Amino acid sequence: MTSRAFTVADVMTRKVVAVRPDTSFKEIVAAMERWKVTALPVLEGEGRVVGVVSEADLLLKEEFHDRRLGMIERLRRRDATAKAASDRAAELMTTPAVTVPPEASLSRAARLMAVRRVRRLPVVDADGTIRGVVSRSDLLKVFLRPDEELADEVRREVVGHLFPLSRDRVEVQVEAGVVTLTGDVRDSTLIPLAERLARAVEGVVDVRCGLTLAPGA
Repeated sequence: MTSRAFTVADVMTRKVVAVRPDTSFKEIVAAMERWKVTALPVLEGEGRVVGVVSEADLLLKEEFHDRRLGMIERLRRRDATAKAASDRAAELMTTPAVTVPPEASLSRAARLMAVRRVRRLPVVDADGTIRGVVSRSDLLKVFLRPDEELADEVRREVVGHLFPLSRDRVEVQVEAGVVTLTGDVRDSTLIPLAERLARAVEGVVDVRCGLTLAPGA
C-alpha cells in the first residue's frame, strides 16, 4: 500500500499559547480564559518544553484554600499541597511533560491521551523544542475528510492493489464516512483483508463489506 498515513503534524495546531516558568498564577488563569484552553506548555530557553500547567494544577489552590490537613494527609498529598501554596508556573506545572513527536500516528497520540488522561499534548522535536500542540478535537479532524476523497483512496489503495483483475466489478460507496464494498472478486481469501485495509484508511468511520466470490472463480 502506498497511501500515506496521517501524522500528528498533519492535524496539530501550530500557533502555540505557552507560558514561561516565572509566569504568575493569575497570568496563567488569564491566558487560559483568553485562549479557551485547559492546559498550557511551560517553555524555557528557545522553546524547550519543561512541563505543562493545567486547570487541575491550578484548582489545587482552591481545593486547599480553607482546609486544614492532618499530618498523614499532608504527607500523602505533599506534591498537591506544595502546588496549592505556589504562584509561579515552575512550581505549579506537571513535569516531565507528556509530549508527542510530529511524526507520531494519530492512533498513538489518541492512546497516549487516553492512558495519561490528558486533553492536549505538546508536539516536540528530537531536542524537546515545541512545534505545535495537538488536542482531542485536532485528532477528530481526520473524520472531516469528504466522502468522495475517502472513496477514491479506497478504490486506489485497497481495491486497486488487492483486486487488479476484478476492480471494475467492485463498487465503493461512502456515505457519512461509512464505506460500503460490493461486487465479486476472484480470490475470496482477500475479502477480509480488503475490509481491514479499508477500515484503516484515515477518516473512515466504519466498513460494510458485501464482496463475494465471482461465479466460476
